[in-house]
Amino acid sequence: MRVMVIVKEDKRSEAGILPDEKFFAAMDKYNADLKKAGVLLSAEGLYPSSRGRRVGFADAGKRTVTDGPFTESKELIGGFWLWRVKSLDDATDWLKRAPFGPGVEIEIREVFEQEDFAAVRAGTR
Repeated sequence: MRVMVIVKEDKRSEAGILPDEKFFAAMDKYNADLKKAGVLLSAEGLYPSSRGRRVGFADAGKRTVTDGPFTESKELIGGFWLWRVKSLDDATDWLKRAPFGPGVEIEIREVFEQEDFAAVRAGTR
């Protein structure tokens, strides 16, 4: 199964402040361990929302575009990993080893696979 591990934005990252070298070194080691174990498919950090946009979709094809920054930083994604794991428990065990400090909360979400949509496409669901 694949999972997306979602790192939420915080005030520092939303302000464009990068972590220190010690954190980067610990994260590099952690990512190397994930890669060596065949778990890591992708790992990406995102720029602050001030460099982003939101596109809203409404009736009759109307679109609205809102430039960042966005107000609720705790609801924004600051980065993510894409992992291939055996189970949600396996992903949880890996995440518990991540070098984050107090107050950080990371979300794990299973990714749909193409075969998960087969019944819908076949009209049997």
